[in-house]
Amino acid sequence: MVKIRMRRTGCKNHATYRIVAADERSPRDGKFLEILGWYDTAMKENNFQLNLERVEDWLKRGAKPSETVASLIRRARNPQLKPHHANKVAKQQKKAKKA
Repeated sequence: MVKIRMRRTGCKNHATYRIVAADERSPRDGKFLEILGWYDTAMKENNFQLNLERVEDWLKRGAKPSETVASLIRRARNPQLKPHHANKVAKQQKKAKKA
């Protein structure tokens, strides 16, 4: 089965990832079928890019995305969505203002 997942690149203490289609049996940083995009953890805004046409093609063929990649796909389809942790940060900021 094909998985759409992240492959770690970058240097120590600065993780960057490539979003790839890979056989589920291959190791995280091992053999892959196609590079579909990238994700940079250090950037605050516009920290990822996906080729949605190729992602859709792989999904139609039965590929399963990982949880993180599924979140990135949702954000790529709807740019107004914020990351899942943004709500948590906003709630913490509201509590801090009230106190």
